[in-house]
This record gives sequence, C-alpha cells and structure tokens, in this order.
Amino acid sequence: MKLTSQSFNHGDKLPERQVLNTMGYSGENLSPHLAWSEAPAETKSFVITCYDPDAPTGSGWWHWVVANLPATVNELAEGAGTTDGTRLPAGALQTRTDFGTSGYGGAAPPKGESHRYIFTVHALDVAHLDLDAGSSGAMVGFNVHFHSLASASITAHFN
Repeated sequence: MKLTSQSFNHGDKLPERQVLNTMGYSGENLSPHLAWSEAPAETKSFVITCYDPDAPTGSGWWHWVVANLPATVNELAEGAGTTDGTRLPAGALQTRTDFGTSGYGGAAPPKGESHRYIFTVHALDVAHLDLDAGSSGAMVGFNVHFHSLASASITAHFN
C-alpha cells in the first residue's frame, strides 16, 4: 500500500493548517489531505489514524482516529476530520482522540519539543469494526490488529 498527502510530504514539518488552534498554538486545525492506493483486493474497509509517539504520556497521543471507511474510498480531502464528521464518507466513524473528543486534533507539542505525527491507513478484512464514538485509539488499534491486511504511513514533525 501507498499513502500520500497533498498537504505535506513524508518527513516534512507539519503545515500550520494541521496545527491545533489552542494550547498556545494558532493553527487552523484541519486534518490533512490523504490518498491511498494499492490496497489488497480483499479489502473491505479502512481505518485512518494520526498518532504522536513522542507525547510525554508514556503511551503517546492519538490525534485522529477514523474507522469503517468503505473499501470504495481511497482519499479524504483536507478538513475532512471535523468534529461533527459531516465531511467524511457515509458509514465512517470518528472515535475519541486523546483530546477527549472525536475529530482531528492538530499538532501541539510542548514548547521546545519536536514531535512526530504518524498518519497511517490500514486495510481491513471486515467491512465494519464494532466500535462507537467513545472508543479510544488503543481500542481501535486492538481491533485493527486482528483484521489488518496491509497498512501504509507517512510521518511529519512539528516543533
């Protein structure tokens, strides 16, 4: 599988458009454009995550989790991760991030720190994961583990 973005290239600094607009930051808090290709033929759905492994929590930080994307979808527009989910394809489910809500939460590392933001798309062998909006990123990851056919990631950093 391949994952690309028109918002940034792998290894780039995350643009201000993808940075949080609170906690001392003044970004636009827009989820990035993401497009994926070369999924296995038996793919029945996708999950997208944005994870910061450098957060000072001992367990990282989930910035965005989208499950149950139909297998016919291979792209999300910039800004698709609104908290109300209305810019996502029918059937998609955003679950709770570590900000305590669903929807994309942009980069916001503690001042003076550089963090990585790993965007991953997972191709699954099931059409639907039995989750709800309150499911944590770890719970989604647990379910993905048992149904993953393939995945692809791109990483940006912000400081």
